[in-house]
Amino acid sequence: MDELERRIRHLIVETLNLEDIAAEDIDPEEALFGEGLCLDSIDALEIGVEIQKTFGIKVDPQDENLADYFASVRELARFITRQKGLQEQAI
Repeated sequence: MDELERRIRHLIVETLNLEDIAAEDIDPEEALFGEGLCLDSIDALEIGVEIQKTFGIKVDPQDENLADYFASVRELARFITRQKGLQEQAI
């Protein structure tokens, strides 16, 4: 999962054009919103769109657990892994 987390950290920095933070500086367990990286709902939308394009998975905006999936890089990696596994099972 380390490689996936690395890709997600780079995706966040590139998608949001974060100039004052390097991807390597983002702790995989650091909160992305609130006290952590201080991202907002617009950032979440942009990240969600890019995750869908990059990893070919569906992010359901109506999912009641969506905030949990976007809590940290590690949680995003777990979410992507689960979604990709579900897609493979459906094939």
